[in-house]
Amino acid sequence: QMQLVESGGGLVQPGGSLRLSCAASESRFRRNDIAWYRQAPGKERELVATITSGGITNYAAFVNGRFTISRDNAKNTAYLQMTVLKPEDTAVYFCNARVVPCIECSAIESWGKGTLVTVSS
Repeated sequence: QMQLVESGGGLVQPGGSLRLSCAASESRFRRNDIAWYRQAPGKERELVATITSGGITNYAAFVNGRFTISRDNAKNTAYLQMTVLKPEDTAVYFCNARVVPCIECSAIESWGKGTLVTVSS
């Protein structure tokens, strides 16, 4: 497993923007698919966005064009650019890295500890 460290969370007003970062400890980061999840108080963790090792992205329906996931393999870092933030986006945001090292292998997953995003006026 890799060590993942999220950063960039904080307090922002509705309509504002934040960019979250997920820094990995190892260069094998580039072979991992990366996902951002979030967990709001009292709710289950939910998937926000994914980006494959090849750069293909996918988003949850609630994102509705507001967020952009990206990665910089040279920096072993993934990002989640969030715009038009709403109070319901308030949650702890987690970074996940996942790789299946061989055809018959199980997936290896790594998780960060999360960064808190609070959207409030």
